[in-house]
Amino acid sequence: MVKVKIKTGDKVRVLAGEHKGSEGVITRIFKDKNKAIVEGVNMVSKHEKPSATNPQGGIKEIEAPMQISNLSLIDNNGKSTRVGYRMEGDKKVRFAKTTNDLI
Repeated sequence: MVKVKIKTGDKVRVLAGEHKGSEGVITRIFKDKNKAIVEGVNMVSKHEKPSATNPQGGIKEIEAPMQISNLSLIDNNGKSTRVGYRMEGDKKVRFAKTTNDLI
């Protein structure tokens, strides 16, 4: 399992695959599978059977998880960057490696 350096709520850019270049906010992370769900990216169709809560049923668009290795954090300047950690006083903080700004 790889250390996950991006967190829920971070704005990311997709680096590889069908949705390359797309941007969105991370809504959920699955650390055990090294996958994340990005808002509005990697939409798939799911067929739903009629039920009591959804009597009509039908086809529903949902976001599917994608590999964290295909995502890159976007810094304050709007560019893709890698994430680093450093100690400032007693706190461990994240910073953008391209600009050294705190994230």
